[in-house]
Amino acid sequence: MRARLGRSRPGSEAATGLTDTARRIIRLNYGFQLLFNLLWWMPVFYAYQKAAGLSDAQIFGIQSIYYVAFCLLEIPTGLIADRIGTRNCLRAGAVVMTAANLAPVVSASYTGFLLHFLAIAAGRSLTSGAASAYLYDGLRAQRCDEHYLRAEGTARALGLAAKVVCWPLVGPLMTLAHPAPYVLSAASAAGSLVCAVLLPRLAGTEAAADLGRSSGGRRGSAFLRDAGTALRCVASSPWLALVMVQGVAVFTLSRICQVNLFQPILLDHGIGESSHGGVLAAMTVAEAVASARPQWLSRRLPPVAWVSVLSLALAGTLAAMTLGGPWVVVVLLCLFAAATGFAFPVQRKLVNDAVPAHAPRATLLSVESIVDRAVCALAAIAAGAYLSAGHLDALLWHSALATALLLGVFQLLLRSGAVARDGRDGEAAPPRPRPDTGVEADDTSPAAAGEGAPDRAEAADAGFTEVLEPDRARRAPRTP
Repeated sequence: MRARLGRSRPGSEAATGLTDTARRIIRLNYGFQLLFNLLWWMPVFYAYQKAAGLSDAQIFGIQSIYYVAFCLLEIPTGLIADRIGTRNCLRAGAVVMTAANLAPVVSASYTGFLLHFLAIAAGRSLTSGAASAYLYDGLRAQRCDEHYLRAEGTARALGLAAKVVCWPLVGPLMTLAHPAPYVLSAASAAGSLVCAVLLPRLAGTEAAADLGRSSGGRRGSAFLRDAGTALRCVASSPWLALVMVQGVAVFTLSRICQVNLFQPILLDHGIGESSHGGVLAAMTVAEAVASARPQWLSRRLPPVAWVSVLSLALAGTLAAMTLGGPWVVVVLLCLFAAATGFAFPVQRKLVNDAVPAHAPRATLLSVESIVDRAVCALAAIAAGAYLSAGHLDALLWHSALATALLLGVFQLLLRSGAVARDGRDGEAAPPRPRPDTGVEADDTSPAAAGEGAPDRAEAADAGFTEVLEPDRARRAPRTP
């Protein structure tokens, strides 16, 4: 019988509570995620750029360039995180984000906004995999990894709650000082830098980073070795690759709808700009509540199935927006946001659990982000073309159909014999026992790293509550 998502099993070590270091990691992660992602300009950036003289084609063109830049930067920044340490990478990302938010203040032009989004791509790529990897590794080092799902979801919920409080203030603040949204965003990013500086050192994971920094001329070969290891891990673990692909639908739909199409959808249904802040606040509340409570999901479906169901729900709400009136659209947008809130922490946990042992975690999470942003870049170009032609409804329907097709292919691959033998249904061969330590034999080769994913993926598929700790693997082996 499957357990609830995120619910600790009776008698488990995680049920005894958090250590002081784990609490500090979680709290500083809350502060970092809240401040780093508190972009005050988000509700008004479209109108802000229009007022600066940019056309729709220029605005959506910048968005497409942003996603492409994110893709190009993900692998290098992931490698940097694995070589210099995730904590140092978070600090670098906060510095870059602070500077990025000041670019439109210096130059409110096409060039200024382009540089703004390119710098944001650099800052976010530095932290996209590093933040999750630091939290996951930090809690595992403290034997509190079963708290990861709740910590990830709560961090997202707190960040969204902060946006609910701050975004309604953007309009009045702009009347006092027009560039206020960008100045406040820069101040928030500077606050996230303080949180990153205060994060505790992870001795086990940062020792390798220190060695990499001291290797001098061998650094370039180390980067290439980590990149090759990450790609071999994806190639040798069908489960990891499939989980990454499944997340494309959630990320692309949520990003395109909530960022690029939010205002056009409301304007198309006669909802004026004065109401956009209230609608966005309602959506954010719905997403925050859902992000903080992924354990509300049903006991029966495994996490991987829930991500597919929630992806279909996102597609269905997009298609339904073409049929309803203004109030129906507002309700559907809130349901869309709630489904996104449930899906993100579950998907993030699935990917982290599927990463093989000894693999470069931050680099692999960057690979996932590359796939997501690459699809978003294509979607942004398509969205601009559809909107320029006045075919918003067709865009929403085609997005829903493309999502359903992607998930259909995913389910076919998931049910193939090769994927099942990879560990999804518990059909993998039992792990090789290690000597007296009670854990599997240590093997850092890429092939062996790829073999570590099935057991962890199987545990994730069973409800995120049965990821075996090394000292429990010998005492409580799985039974077929």
